[in-house]
Amino acid sequence: MTTKTPGGYCGKILRVNLSTLKTAVEEPEEIFYRLYFGGSGFTGYYLLKELKPGIDPLSPENKLIFSTGILTSVPTAGSGRNGAGAKSPLTGAWGDAQAGGFWGAELKRAGWDAIIVEGKADKPVYLWIKDTKAEIRDAAHLWGRLTADVERQIREELGDDKIRVAQTGPAGEKLVRIAGIVNDINRYYGRCGLGAVMGSKMLKAIAVRGHKPVKLADKDKVLSLSRQIAGVVKQRLGQFTQYGTAAGVLGLNTMGILPTRNFQQGQFEKVEEISGPKLTETLLVARDNCYACGVNCKRVVEVGAPYNVERAYGGPEYESIAALGSLCGVGDLKAICQANQTCNANGMDTISVGTTIAFAMECFENGLLTREDTGGIDLSFGNAEAMMQVVELIAKREGIGDLLAEGNHRAAKKIGQNAMQYAMQIKGQELPMHEPRGKVGLGIGYALSPTGADHCHNMHDTEFQRPAALQGLGILEGVPPLELSAAKVRVYRAVVNWQHFRNSAILCNFLPYRQRQVVELIEGATGWTTNVLELIKVGERALAMARAFNAREGFTAKDDVLPDRLYTTFSDGPLKDQPICKDDMQEALKTYYAMAGYEPELGAPTAAKLHELDLGWVVDEIEKAGLKI
Repeated sequence: MTTKTPGGYCGKILRVNLSTLKTAVEEPEEIFYRLYFGGSGFTGYYLLKELKPGIDPLSPENKLIFSTGILTSVPTAGSGRNGAGAKSPLTGAWGDAQAGGFWGAELKRAGWDAIIVEGKADKPVYLWIKDTKAEIRDAAHLWGRLTADVERQIREELGDDKIRVAQTGPAGEKLVRIAGIVNDINRYYGRCGLGAVMGSKMLKAIAVRGHKPVKLADKDKVLSLSRQIAGVVKQRLGQFTQYGTAAGVLGLNTMGILPTRNFQQGQFEKVEEISGPKLTETLLVARDNCYACGVNCKRVVEVGAPYNVERAYGGPEYESIAALGSLCGVGDLKAICQANQTCNANGMDTISVGTTIAFAMECFENGLLTREDTGGIDLSFGNAEAMMQVVELIAKREGIGDLLAEGNHRAAKKIGQNAMQYAMQIKGQELPMHEPRGKVGLGIGYALSPTGADHCHNMHDTEFQRPAALQGLGILEGVPPLELSAAKVRVYRAVVNWQHFRNSAILCNFLPYRQRQVVELIEGATGWTTNVLELIKVGERALAMARAFNAREGFTAKDDVLPDRLYTTFSDGPLKDQPICKDDMQEALKTYYAMAGYEPELGAPTAAKLHELDLGWVVDEIEKAGLKI
């Protein structure tokens, strides 16, 4: 077995033990990279290999993995992403999230493919990586400070304004379970509560500066492909450049699938006031980009008093606009921008924050929460001032915010009185801003997602109803968005395996790469000879490890469920009287388990399937936990 490092990789992984304040370097063999690629694949590998079953996610025994992928830092659009993972304190399941920006590319330029953080420091620290040197430094002076202030102070302290910083904010320090990790101040590993894991370890930040571009096996081939995709980007993603991801607000509303008032409705009467064009016309002051990408889909906004929204915190993406806007019945764009800034400054997931506040609003309107519970706040749908107040309270874990900092699933359990019917969550993670009643394959994905409800490793039916979008995955015919059939399950399985590959590689979902182009890009970077089938197996392997990890932690097929609300119909709009059929969904899930090679009661890969994926070692890990697969 060779130890040769393929192109596109650094060949080194940094292990940081915060309990001993020591670091170590590991140099994996080439087969490790080819099997797991990076990102989600690395997360699954290390969580299964190194975590004992049943550990508390906020204990020193948890491990936090920052991982690049083969395509991170490769000079092509969409390659600015990297991943983070741990056992989730929000769900108790596999935790995985990706972020864009520049931090991951900088880590690769410093010579590292991943960082494994273990243990817990006695006092606040931060990790300083300058090329191949790593140093653990005191962070007492940074603890409790907002994210923009922390990045500024670290750069001043180390004397380099090109340093890239990933950090947990004050919310993560307070173990808010819906806290994320932020790099470049406004790029988020938002989901799964990973910021709380970072805070539990007393690790404030990881600062990185690198000076050496990643080596490519065939640089000319990579650059040629990069130029090809840059031309396509200009033709096809013009709306993203002009309006950002908020370009989708109006279209989703027209389709009747803009999440509104805690998923009670699919259309919002004030949609024009929170749309991408409205943001661009009124508050936008600049557009921002990620590493090597010319789309410039990131928004930069500025709002004066009394909101005081600063440029440093960027601006709201689609998810934030919908979660803090239509989902809460709020049509005040300035208030949404202010709440988005509060989340960015304190390090919180805007999706979970907005969905949890919308849950609390519905509880309030139905008498399950009172003004006494809220500290006098009128937490009604549409109250922008109340929404902004509660975001602040969650970040500080004060008043009603202390309850909501637990996420809507735990909050519903504490409230009781049937509050769970208003908690739009799966496996404990709040639903993102995509409505499965108009995209039923997405609903399959929500139920099956190993992280709980997630849109980043899922299928969006409206994108995959055309045969041209599927033929690279071996699917010859598209399936309508509202069809829930074995054919839809087949399409879903192909798409989701590819999505998990992209999250291992790692490549932005918005870039219109064809599968064959991705193959050529990886061949040019690594020097390997590969094909679409191998890459799909990488994704299937990552997903199999995630599902196996969850099975070991006590999750079964019974946890693959949608909130009951998603089986009810809208009272008006284009999807009136077109519900998801619960029986059909149950049948679709059973069909998926059979297609994927999963044990139907456990909802995890069988031993035979794991061996087929070259994951025989996972069988041993699962059997050690007393499970029969």
